[in-house]
Amino acid sequence: MNTDKNRVNLQFAPETKFAVRTAPFAPFRAALETDFEQLKHRLLAEQLDTVERPELNAVVRRAANEAAALAWVTFHPLLVFPALFEEKTAKALRHAERQARIFANSRELLAA
Repeated sequence: MNTDKNRVNLQFAPETKFAVRTAPFAPFRAALETDFEQLKHRLLAEQLDTVERPELNAVVRRAANEAAALAWVTFHPLLVFPALFEEKTAKALRHAERQARIFANSRELLAA
């Protein structure tokens, strides 16, 4: 047990006040989100119209979501998204075509 009974005089400084500033682009980000979603839906609809096989729709939608997620974390998502979407979609479609060829070739090998 502590047997020291020394008193310590505590003095506090005057209370410090500071102003809290809100993020300058908070309202703009909400409007940007709406514009971004409209752009995403428009580009996605255009791309889905060009896809010949319906089973590739999921691949294109996944590429659009990946591009949107990457573009959204940039400072200018509306500028970045179209190029990213095009790039991701082309890559995803190439990958799906390659997978289809591999699947077809493996069926032929198994049938022989």
